[in-house]
Amino acid sequence: MKKIGADKPKLQELGRIGDRISFLYLEHAVVNRQDSAIKVEDSTGIIYIPVAIIGVLLLGPGVDVTHRAMELIGDSGAAVLWVGEHGVRQYAHGRALGHSSKLLELQAKLVSNTRTRIAVARKMYQKRFPTEDVSQLTMQELRGKEGSRIRRVYREWSKKTGVEWTRREYNHDNFESSTPINKALTEAHQALYGLCYSVVAALGASPGLGFIHTGHDLAFIYDFADLYKAEFSIPTAFEVVAAYGDDNIADRTRWAMRDKIRESKLILKMVADLKDLLGDDDTRNADIINLWDDKEGLQKFGVQYHEFEDDNS
Repeated sequence: MKKIGADKPKLQELGRIGDRISFLYLEHAVVNRQDSAIKVEDSTGIIYIPVAIIGVLLLGPGVDVTHRAMELIGDSGAAVLWVGEHGVRQYAHGRALGHSSKLLELQAKLVSNTRTRIAVARKMYQKRFPTEDVSQLTMQELRGKEGSRIRRVYREWSKKTGVEWTRREYNHDNFESSTPINKALTEAHQALYGLCYSVVAALGASPGLGFIHTGHDLAFIYDFADLYKAEFSIPTAFEVVAAYGDDNIADRTRWAMRDKIRESKLILKMVADLKDLLGDDDTRNADIINLWDDKEGLQKFGVQYHEFEDDNS
């Protein structure tokens, strides 16, 4: 039987997560496959996208995706999130680039012990307060310190841009009911969450095992994204509203976030930060399966083990 289409790429041939562009949001389009690219068609025309260079593909309302397109996306290791309008809800996700469980095992070990969990949480806060020593602060003190910092960031960007600021508020079920700045913040934060998800999943960690947030399947994404809001999503939201008001705020905010992420090489920083937080100094993305043994250590996979031979079998 004649094979149709390009061969499935080997893991070693795929672009690393740190080398990919950030995210791509699609809505009201048909997504098909053309050779090694996805073919996106909507009312404005057709565009071909080499999906292997994408970190995360956000599929919004009105998207029809063919089986052939999803096959290529999966083979290319791009994270796929099915989201609501403006990206404000996540409904489902697909398997991403990482095939190793090493980072996941490190994360599970750290989050399961109170002492190491607090240590990682303090490390997260230390990244936000690099000139201060937070090693002896309680979680309550750290939360209060962070809350004050974020309120200060909002006030500073309001003063810089002239955009009026009162407080953070949004309605999950009615995006348009918010003020322009709150709509822009929602859009910018969602783009950041999607990017964080793609990096966490691509490296094999768990989105749900949070150190500060807990009890949600995206708890660690909220932990991780909080490292970058003050530098990326909050400034972007204020700048967009200052420049355009409420004109096409959702699209303009996504475009601005994508530009800022690319120019700052944020994905590379995220990869380094994630490995630092979880204590992984190995840059390899192994595709290895072993068998666990409580006494013998890791054993080879794919070997038929037997202690006794039964001649009558």
